[in-house]
Amino acid sequence: MNIICLVKFVPDVDNFMYDYDRNVLVRENVKMILNPDDAAALAFALKVKDRHPSTFIEVVSMAPKSIIGQLEDLLRRNVDKATLISDKNYVGSDTYITSKILAKYLKAKSFDCILTGTHALDGDTSHVPAQLGELLSLAQLSNVIKIDESKFDGTQAVVDVDREKVISSYRVGLPAILSVQKESKYKLPHIKFKNLNLNVSANMTIVSNSDLNFDVNEVGIEGSLTKVSRTYPKKMEKKEHIVVNNDDEGIEVVYQFLKSKGYV
Repeated sequence: MNIICLVKFVPDVDNFMYDYDRNVLVRENVKMILNPDDAAALAFALKVKDRHPSTFIEVVSMAPKSIIGQLEDLLRRNVDKATLISDKNYVGSDTYITSKILAKYLKAKSFDCILTGTHALDGDTSHVPAQLGELLSLAQLSNVIKIDESKFDGTQAVVDVDREKVISSYRVGLPAILSVQKESKYKLPHIKFKNLNLNVSANMTIVSNSDLNFDVNEVGIEGSLTKVSRTYPKKMEKKEHIVVNNDDEGIEVVYQFLKSKGYV
């Protein structure tokens, strides 16, 4: 089985910069972390590979070359191939243009399933998986919290989807795009000690616009249809903290608080 995992590296929420002139996140020279939902999707793919060792996993990311080290660490976790789509002309691409770039690469690939995260910490529009489904003419499901490993055989997938108030189960034919969320409980394994310094450069491929051949006016900020009207910092409200003792008085304080919130 061939699985492609689309992964995104996002700015560390405690240390990121924003270019207010261009209305884009500054991704160069910023500490990047693997998006949590994407990590869950890749974790499931690795569970499948543990069960079926012949499974081939390719991770694909559209990002600056500064994240090559992070991609290499994914290869050291038993991923077979890493592809980085990176070109200066792609900087500032909105979700639609990003989807077009990814779709052009994926159309030339053979795969049984595409796994992605549902949400991204740096945008959270959830547009890209659905747009890829449209561009590739594939079924797509978001908010996946469980995939039945025993029935994941390259022809079909049985998945549980979080619909906020209920959990629904779906059977979908493959190939398809399944978008996992971090609440799925799939956890990315640590790198084995023996693989910490493993040379994986032979399994890394960099794809640029010379390979995909987009007109420069089609991509990046120039080609993006999304226009940001304004940006503003989120204001955080300071909340009062109350410390109580584990005694009758403290219990009464907690009880009255819960009562005021309608919990009792």
